[in-house]
Amino acid sequence: MTPISSHRELFVWQKSMNLAEHIYGLVARFPRHEQYALISQVSRAAVSVPANIAEGYYRTTPREYSRFLAIAQGSLMELETLLSLANRFRYVDDATAAPAFALITEISKMLTSLRKNLPS
Repeated sequence: MTPISSHRELFVWQKSMNLAEHIYGLVARFPRHEQYALISQVSRAAVSVPANIAEGYYRTTPREYSRFLAIAQGSLMELETLLSLANRFRYVDDATAAPAFALITEISKMLTSLRKNLPS
């Protein structure tokens, strides 16, 4: 097996980039009055996930890497909460939100697994 030489090769980073792209498509449908409120928060949380995975990958110790993965997971849970609110406010329907929720669950599991498998 070839070692991973870049964060871009991590499946969890790739999936989180797909999620961020998907989220940007969803927030484009939100009401304009949410531009500086929910849209901004949702967008920032979505971008934070792959950004923290990438930043953590280049940290010098597994402990630092794990901390950035934990931050990514926190942002992911924030995103899930914000998307749930958007769903409750009916800015996005269940069928439209379902793929994002599925990706959130998958990425969360991947982050948990990655953190557990880092050297101590």
